[in-house]
Amino acid sequence: MAGTLKGWIGIAVIVTAGAIPPAAAAECPALLDHTFPDLQDGKPQSLCQYQGKVILVVNTASFCGFTSQYDGLEKLYARLRDKGLVVLGFPSNDFGEQEPGSSKEIADFCRLTYGVEFPMLAKTVVKGRDANPFYRRLAEITGSTPKWNFHKYLINRDATRVVAYTSFTKPDDKDLLKKIDEFLK
Repeated sequence: MAGTLKGWIGIAVIVTAGAIPPAAAAECPALLDHTFPDLQDGKPQSLCQYQGKVILVVNTASFCGFTSQYDGLEKLYARLRDKGLVVLGFPSNDFGEQEPGSSKEIADFCRLTYGVEFPMLAKTVVKGRDANPFYRRLAEITGSTPKWNFHKYLINRDATRVVAYTSFTKPDDKDLLKKIDEFLK
């Protein structure tokens, strides 16, 4: 009987371990329950992978007066990613058609010109009726829709608070950095 009980315990442990993978133990916050193609390879990327992180969401463009912000965004990401910050780039051609390129062209530009390593997702619509559902929800929560490229949304670790920043807010802006620090604590 002891051998049988031992067998059952082993099975129970296996079933329990298989039923709730450690990474999926916490349910994904509704705000992050979206999937987008990766800019580099087009593979689906769930935003749920960033749960528990502070997320800076930025709609980007390669041919904009604010494009140099890529440099500051990459420096910010490199400095704070180990503390839990993720910068997410969403290329968009919504403003002045300043992101006309293909995914490969955008990815090459970001990597070769600014050394971008933070996650970049495929080109998407970020304003108006056709905006992707994630951006529509961010706009609803904050009451702020992107008016131009490099509009920013900062999401806290449990995805319950979102703060919007205009394109004029640079990645090294003291108010933005203060809020990032607050959300990282």
